[in-house]
Amino acid sequence: MALIKQTVTGQIEVGELGTIGLRTDTVVLDDGVELNRSFHRKVLAPGDDVTGEDAKVQAVANAVWTTEVVAAFVAAQAAAEAPAE
Repeated sequence: MALIKQTVTGQIEVGELGTIGLRTDTVVLDDGVELNRSFHRKVLAPGDDVTGEDAKVQAVANAVWTTEVVAAFVAAQAAAEAPAE
């Protein structure tokens, strides 16, 4: 009986403003049979540091996060935080 716990990138989604929704799956296997799977979600904003992320996540970020996308995200954040007149 060999228990193995592994973490895999289960899902990557790109949002309207260039955010990346990431679901990480933690899988517990016993002799190749899946016993349990749990999920963790987080959102990465355009321009975030992705050096510690999976290579697939880095590839998506590099493809999606152009200079224009990052600038538009920063502008949208600033507009949302501006006080209403």
